[in-house]
Amino acid sequence: MSTRAGIVVTGTEVLGGRITDRNGPWVSARLLELGVDVAHLTVCGDRPADLLAQLRFMADQGLDLIVTTGGLGPTADDLTVAVVAEFTGRAMHTDPAVRARIEAVIRGWGKYDDGLPAPVVAAIDKQSLIPAGAEAIAPTGTAPGVAVPATDGLPAVLVLPGPPHEVHEMWPTALATPAVAAAVAGRGEYRQEMILAYGLSEADLAVTLREAEKAVAGYTDLEITTCMRGGELEIVTRYQVAADPAYRSLSELVLARHGDRVYSTDGSTVDDLIAALLDGRTIGTAESCTGGLVAGRLTDRPGSSAYVLGGVVSYANEVKSGVLGVPPELIEKLGAVSEEVAAAMADGARRVLGSDVAVSTTGIAGPGGARPGKPVGTVCFGVAVAGRETVTVTRRFPGDRETVRRLATASALHLVLAALRTPEADAAR
Repeated sequence: MSTRAGIVVTGTEVLGGRITDRNGPWVSARLLELGVDVAHLTVCGDRPADLLAQLRFMADQGLDLIVTTGGLGPTADDLTVAVVAEFTGRAMHTDPAVRARIEAVIRGWGKYDDGLPAPVVAAIDKQSLIPAGAEAIAPTGTAPGVAVPATDGLPAVLVLPGPPHEVHEMWPTALATPAVAAAVAGRGEYRQEMILAYGLSEADLAVTLREAEKAVAGYTDLEITTCMRGGELEIVTRYQVAADPAYRSLSELVLARHGDRVYSTDGSTVDDLIAALLDGRTIGTAESCTGGLVAGRLTDRPGSSAYVLGGVVSYANEVKSGVLGVPPELIEKLGAVSEEVAAAMADGARRVLGSDVAVSTTGIAGPGGARPGKPVGTVCFGVAVAGRETVTVTRRFPGDRETVRRLATASALHLVLAALRTPEADAAR
C-alpha cells in the first residue's frame, strides 16, 4: 500500500459503550475506496493525555494521514483541536471567518433576538480557535473541521466533528483541502470485490484459500478478509488493478468449490436480490419468534414500499389462529413450533395481506421454552408463493436468544431467495 492512514475516534461515551461508534468504520470505508490503506482505528476517551498518546502512536507508525472524529463541541471536554495543536507544535488563533459562520448558525436558530448570552459567546470563541497554518473546514453543524498539513516527521491531521451526519456532509470538502489532498496523493488504484455465501463456514473456506495459495498466480498480491455475519460469509478482496487476473482466478476457484453456497459475486445483498427477483410481485411476513425482524430487514432497503405489503407478528397462538387462520387444533396437536403451523402461517399471511409471496417463522428463541425433540434454537419456516405448494423447513441454530433470532431472520430471507430463484417461481407468475 502506497498511502497509509490511521483513525482516532474520541469520546468517553463511545469508550464506555454507551453509544456505538459509527464514524470510524465509515471513514475507514471511504479511505479504502480512495485507495488509502487504513492501518489503525482506535478509540480513546475525552482525556488530553490519552488523545495525545494516540496521535503520537499513529505518528510512530509512519502514517501519511491521521483522521480524528469527535471532541469539537463547545463544552470543556471537547479538546481535540487543542490537543492536535499541541501535537503538531502550533499555536492557536481565532479564525474570524469561522467565528462569523458559527455565530450565523446559532442566530439562525431564532433563540436570540438581541445580544448573545456570555456562555454562548464563550462557546463560539472556543470553537473558532484553529492551529496556526491549518485550514478550517466550514461547519455543517456548529463545529468546524480542521486540516493540518504534514510537516517533517509528522503526518497530516484531519479533524472532523462527532455527529455522523456532520462527518458525512463535511467529508467531500475535507478531501479537497490541500493538506489532505497532498497526504493521499501517493495512493494507488485499487479495486475491492465482495463474494457473499450462505451456509459456508470460514473453516471450509480456509481450506480453499490454502489451495489458492498454490494454485493462483499472484495470490500474494490479493488482500483477502472474511467476516461471518448472521450466517452469511463475506469474502472481501482488495487489490491493485494489475492483480485483476489473480482475483479472477481466485473467484473461479471459490465458485468451483462452493458455488452452491455462493449467492452473490458482486456484493449484492440478499435484500437486493429478493427485490430484483420479486420484479413487480409483493411480499408479506408472518413472524412469531423473530418478532418482526424479517419485515424489518425487508423494509430497511430503500424503495421497499414498492413490494413489501406488511407483516403480522403472531407471537401468541390466539393471533396465529384469529388473524392468520391457523386451525387451533393444529397448534394443539403439533405445537406452535412445527412445519405444519409454519405453512399455515405463511398461507394465512399471503391471504390476509394479499401478497404474492409470504414467509413465516415460528420457533424457540430461548432461553426457556424447550420441548421434547424441540430444543432451544429450533425454528420452523414456511414460504408461500402464488401458484405453488408452500415449502417448509426446520432448522436449529446455536447461541443465545439474540443470536437465534438474528440467524433465523437471515435464514428466512435466504429461503425466500431460494424460492424466487427456482424455475417454478417463474412458471407461477
